[in-house]
Amino acid sequence: MDDEKLKKQIGANIAAYRKRGGMTQAGLAEKLNYSDKAVSKWERGESVPDVTTLVQLANLFDVSVNELLVDPDALPENTGTVERIMGLAVEKTLKRKADKKIIFALSSVLVWFVALLLFVVLSSLEIPKSWLSFIYAVPVDAIVLLSLRSAWKDFRWNQVLISVIMWGGLLSLYFTLLVLLQLNIWKLFLLGIPGQIAVLLWFRLYRKQSTEEHYG
Repeated sequence: MDDEKLKKQIGANIAAYRKRGGMTQAGLAEKLNYSDKAVSKWERGESVPDVTTLVQLANLFDVSVNELLVDPDALPENTGTVERIMGLAVEKTLKRKADKKIIFALSSVLVWFVALLLFVVLSSLEIPKSWLSFIYAVPVDAIVLLSLRSAWKDFRWNQVLISVIMWGGLLSLYFTLLVLLQLNIWKLFLLGIPGQIAVLLWFRLYRKQSTEEHYG
């Protein structure tokens, strides 16, 4: 099957499943963070979604990705080479996503293992306040995850992670001053209010720029 026919086929499938789900083009576009013009182009066969978006579409429609690629009237043995190649690409994408989740989980486990190790060593040496290692692990874990996600250009959780780093850092500083110097400086947390507002505004601006690039 040639590319143009495949585009038409994918577009027809997207339109059919969208209508079956009772969604408008604008409603589907909003769920995917695209413009309704982009959805319209897909359905007209003028362009196709990328592999990640195909996975999102399949999840929204509660179908397999393969069902978005193939002609519903075609026999299984008549599935085209292009569809099979795209199917393999989707499978590889899903596998990479699964591998990344494992790496994220292992990274977090490592951070908390180090925190536990520090606690065991410090408490064994009868060093007071050794439980602070668990407090410090909160922002450290978020920093590690933020670094990994940024390296892989996966920015979906960056806003949450940056917020955790900020509040975790303030929490660590608060407990350090409280237990080591007996200073109850709770007003430190007031610094997090403008900080959180700045984070929200920054990511709102980032999403707006990303959306404009999609629309353009």
